[in-house]
Amino acid sequence: MSGTSLPSPSPADAADPTTLQRGLTLRHIRFIALGSAIGTGLFLGSASAIGFAGPSVLLAYVIGGAAVFMVMRAMGEMALAHPVAGAFSEYAHLYLGPWAGFVTGWSYAFEMALVAVADVTAVALYMRFWFPGTPSWVWITAVLLLLAAVNLGKVKVFGEAEFWFSIIKISAIVAMIVGGAALLVFGVQLDPVQPSTVANLWDQGGFFPNGLAGFLACFTVVMFAFGGVETIGITAGEAQHPEVSIPRAVNTVPVRILLFYVLTMGVIMSLTPWSAIDGDSSPFVQIFSALGVPAAAHILNFVVLTAAVSAINADIYGAGRMLFGLAERGQAPRAFARVSSRGIPLFTVLAMILVLVVGVLVNHFFENAFLIVASLATFATVQVWVMILLTHLAFKRRMRAEGTATAFPTPLWPLASWLALAFMVGVVVLLAFFEDTRVALYVGVIWCVLLAAVYPLVRRRGGGAGPSPAPTVEG
Repeated sequence: MSGTSLPSPSPADAADPTTLQRGLTLRHIRFIALGSAIGTGLFLGSASAIGFAGPSVLLAYVIGGAAVFMVMRAMGEMALAHPVAGAFSEYAHLYLGPWAGFVTGWSYAFEMALVAVADVTAVALYMRFWFPGTPSWVWITAVLLLLAAVNLGKVKVFGEAEFWFSIIKISAIVAMIVGGAALLVFGVQLDPVQPSTVANLWDQGGFFPNGLAGFLACFTVVMFAFGGVETIGITAGEAQHPEVSIPRAVNTVPVRILLFYVLTMGVIMSLTPWSAIDGDSSPFVQIFSALGVPAAAHILNFVVLTAAVSAINADIYGAGRMLFGLAERGQAPRAFARVSSRGIPLFTVLAMILVLVVGVLVNHFFENAFLIVASLATFATVQVWVMILLTHLAFKRRMRAEGTATAFPTPLWPLASWLALAFMVGVVVLLAFFEDTRVALYVGVIWCVLLAAVYPLVRRRGGGAGPSPAPTVEG
């Protein structure tokens, strides 16, 4: 790229205590993205998606996954050219202007906060399985204290914790798929009336039991399930070898997530009729409880609890690093750019922990908190993806004008990118058509108006006008 490009951090950054430290390997990066995306959306939110669409939710995951893959490839191409903290917010700032960078960065932080609050709500639900009489705030507080300790250590400690958190839930997913397939082969019947068979995918009212309306409605939850995969771009500023790790993670993580979701949902809806899956508990726990082995339900509940904790952990990381990048440009409080002696943006982590305390109140005052928060997170997630795609279009125009190319071009350009953009806009429009999700559109519009009102104030104080001072160190 020409002189307009963002500067890439030098190897010396790894030893500089005033900057983020490059301590994340390819193994860490892959599992950080899996940790954020494979959590409540699969283990709890899948019940809501199945309730909307029935078996046709499988097709929704395939369509949504294809669109998300194009977003990831677009982001990956830009991340390889500019492996910096702040990632796609920085790219929007460079190629679309300071306002676009401001909107993208804060919307991503908003998205991660909402997804984390949904996961905090899920933690309380899962603990209720074991301790039905204990107040939810006890468990939520314990989890937040644990994650604060993990995120305030060196980034390598965070990466290792996320790796092992993710290993637990991925192992459970694989066991669920393999074990469920074995149950189907041997004809084990879980439902007292309906036999377990693949035919349940079309015999219980057809593949589209709730018609086109139900199929479209499920996208408001399905897209929430993919939220967080863009965290791969956030890791670029702390990856040891971004030129290797980013392309590999971008190519493999979305496909793995898609396979996990489709195969898991297919097995679940074959073992038991889709109409018998409710939102009172995880579908995983429902099925293993039906096996008649009490320990299985407890083991699965531990797994889904770990999955929620893993997702919260990754969300704290993603939002914190985005706020750090915004602060470096003067578009967030300057305190967010301060780095601890361990190379951690201290105040962004603490701010996220404080935001998640709101999860306690949400869980207490709203009975259907999960669906509300999931819908809000869907709006914020899709808004970020739309900004990534728009930024990428501008990025490609700049490259064409300069006669340059990258080592990681987006496939099927430009048709696939335009189709993905149209799909994302369509998901936002769908929020308005269903009563349960309409509140997300209202709040989303208010959020955009708030950003538009705040940005002039940020611009007057110099936000986004140029490079910010070097971050200071907090002992």
